[in-house]
Amino acid sequence: MDRRDFIKVAGQALAGAALAHPILAEADLAGSASAGRIIFPINRNWRYSRSVVNGGHGRNFDDSSLERVVVPHTNVRLPWHSFDDKRYEFVSLYRRHFKLPPAARGHRVFVDFEGVMTASAVWINGTRLGEYKGGYTPFSFELTQHVDFDGANLLAVDVDSTERADIPPFGKQIDYLTFGGIYREVAIRVVPLTFIENIFAKPTDVLAEHPRVEVDCHLQGVTDPHEALALRVELHDGERSIGAKEIKIASRSAVQTVVLESFGPVKLWDLAKPHLYTVHVRLTTGKEIVDEDSRRLGFRQAQFTDQGFALNGKVIKLRGLDRHQTFPFMGQAMPARVQRRDAEILKKNLKCNIVRTSHYPQSRHFLDACDELGLLVLEEIPGWQHIGDQAWKELSIDNVGRMIRRDWNHPSIVLWGVRINESKDDHDFYALTNALAHKLDPTRQTGGIRYFQESEFLEDVFTMNDFGFPLLPPNHPRYLNTEFAGHTYPTKTIDNKERVMEHTVRHARVHDQIASNPQYAGGIGWCAFDYNTHYDFGTGDRICYHGVTDIFREPKPAASFYKSQCDPSEEVVLEPAFHWARGDEDIGFTKALVCSNCDHLKFYIAGKLVAEVDPDRKQFPHLRYAPFTADLENAVFAWGDLRIEGYIQGKQVIVKNLSGRGIDQRFEILPDDTHLIADGADTTRVVLRVTDEYGAIRPFSNDAIKLEIEGPAEILGDNPFALIGGTGAIWIRAKEQSGTVRLTATHPVLGVQKIELGVSDSVPEIV
Repeated sequence: MDRRDFIKVAGQALAGAALAHPILAEADLAGSASAGRIIFPINRNWRYSRSVVNGGHGRNFDDSSLERVVVPHTNVRLPWHSFDDKRYEFVSLYRRHFKLPPAARGHRVFVDFEGVMTASAVWINGTRLGEYKGGYTPFSFELTQHVDFDGANLLAVDVDSTERADIPPFGKQIDYLTFGGIYREVAIRVVPLTFIENIFAKPTDVLAEHPRVEVDCHLQGVTDPHEALALRVELHDGERSIGAKEIKIASRSAVQTVVLESFGPVKLWDLAKPHLYTVHVRLTTGKEIVDEDSRRLGFRQAQFTDQGFALNGKVIKLRGLDRHQTFPFMGQAMPARVQRRDAEILKKNLKCNIVRTSHYPQSRHFLDACDELGLLVLEEIPGWQHIGDQAWKELSIDNVGRMIRRDWNHPSIVLWGVRINESKDDHDFYALTNALAHKLDPTRQTGGIRYFQESEFLEDVFTMNDFGFPLLPPNHPRYLNTEFAGHTYPTKTIDNKERVMEHTVRHARVHDQIASNPQYAGGIGWCAFDYNTHYDFGTGDRICYHGVTDIFREPKPAASFYKSQCDPSEEVVLEPAFHWARGDEDIGFTKALVCSNCDHLKFYIAGKLVAEVDPDRKQFPHLRYAPFTADLENAVFAWGDLRIEGYIQGKQVIVKNLSGRGIDQRFEILPDDTHLIADGADTTRVVLRVTDEYGAIRPFSNDAIKLEIEGPAEILGDNPFALIGGTGAIWIRAKEQSGTVRLTATHPVLGVQKIELGVSDSVPEIV
């Protein structure tokens, strides 16, 4: 394909011709039905083979000997580190039998995949429907002409999980692993012949007394402009309807716009109170409902300006972290609860106000949680440094469209990343990705993650990875630092005091410089969580220890800096950025770095006051809550417990104690949740910790914990599990029966801890 043909294809994409694909509802799917549509999750009862078998695409093949699996599914379970990525790079086969209900007759039938890694050849009843190339964006195939509406059907998928050079992000090196399998949910969607394909609700004038919502209703199957079709759109605040409008469809246009207005003031979506509304769309003919669907939305004004990022007219300094959506043992195949938990960790534990989905679109469950929690999002297309040939670029352009059309209703998303991360300039390519983003979504700005300031600036926001210090001065008025620290100073939980403190300082000083200049819209640090990588990256065990938490989401000292930047009215924070040990430094214990939002600290050793300090304004002059640096060189001649008291306006508000005894005292097991759903996929993390008598983690405890489980669940992870840095985690995954799960964890010295989790029945799926 020459350049002119390439631009022609991209132009068709701009017009929407190459981008039509259904999306799943933004709420969890559980066999929902409305008017003429029925959506059936088909996540259970898959049969799986680690290789493609002869006859495996047809109905007559006997698959009873194949493994029965539940989606989300990883094609192979792996250790948490030190494994070869070739172990998951193979082509596998998934099969799913199903029978449609009688109500499906006379309707159109689609299968919707939310994410399969990496290329998917899909078959229905022995007929090959085609191949979708891409692991991070949703895709659908229509089954209507090939399904048996009266009998059994067989859906088969060949899943190619190799790193194919023709599919983004592959072609050269990438610094992360992609894993394999049908790792996001799947559903059968039955819709009428004329149906609502998508909805884009665009709030406008949100700060005015009378805001508006322009609702673009994307329709398919409208063939007769004289047919008496109408659209009714309602805006709901919870169960209450606050605005409605109905229009007659007078043309065969695939997009019909309904404008809602005159519904009065609204509750804004912001960081503290992220209020959400729902827009309901009905397609009718006379009094009959043909089809209906809904989406959530939020009223907010988000704009990168010459004075920084403004949300609802207020300038906010962005402070966040980059996220990979990969997990120990299961790769990317974690269900809704686990995806949502990452958003909670970023927002509630690390006090971030923005996250970047590096380097690909991520789970809708994660984005739903960002909407609900008030966590801003920069979402970007798949890629890492490499740009492929014209066909490869076409897939990237298609990724832009699929990402935006899936996620354009999320109020948390404030910036589309439409450039391959850290790639070289490519004018024609990036002119097209930007034009497509603006065409599909004129309400949001675009950015493109680059690594050099001389890069051609085609987007709305200059998004830049700057790992140096001091940072380069902003060369554009709308400037966002999207990566820093990370690979320039990898740090493990088991590293000594000097390194973990320096790791913390490097994050703090970048944010201090960002705070010094309003043209820095903010900074997104590399990165939130340690992650698996290839042999030519990482720290010798195929882990990039770049996170402010470890791969199990347990915090390193650098995490305490982010946590300390919240207002004390939200949480009073006092976190030592060190392990209290006299000899864990080259020349003994000399300095203590503490991250806190207090205004004064007092240090006691063995009950004796040895230092009083204020925030370190000399090193961090611009931060609202600067870390504290205490000189203890002359105070540690008498060793003992360390007590740190935090004060605000002269009043003691928090105390932190660290033991000086050097003894492992307590063993804890801490589940994120105590209740699961018996759908075969629902999962929760269980953290394992060894602490001193005051609850501080003992970072050099590496004991093997023996685990036993009873009841309808399984352990995802090593058993025994060897602690790393005094902590770690396994995950508990529910089976498909209700009951009580009992987990027993035995420490070789500190004894036994037990927890119970309830597992309740779930909604049945299509059989």
